[in-house]
Amino acid sequence: MSLLELNTTIVDGYVGLLNNLSTANKLDLISKLSSSVKIDLAKRKSFIKKAFGALDSKKTAEEIIDEIKSSRVSTRKIELF
Repeated sequence: MSLLELNTTIVDGYVGLLNNLSTANKLDLISKLSSSVKIDLAKRKSFIKKAFGALDSKKTAEEIIDEIKSSRVSTRKIELF
C-alpha cells in the first residue's frame, strides 16, 4: 500500500466518522481546521526566515570583516624534511 493510498484511506475513515455530525459542528470543524492550517503555514514561513534570514547586527560590514579576520587561528604546522 503506497503512502498516497494510506493517506486516502485515513481521510476516508475520518469522513465516515464526520458524516454523523450536525451541520453546525461540521462548520465549526472546518473553521478550526482552517485556523490550524494557517498557523502551520505561518510557523513554516517563520522557520524559513529564521533559518535563511539576513544577519541582524548593528556592526558595519567592515567591523564584521575585521572581527572574522582577527578571530582566525592557524594551526598549520610545517614539518621539516
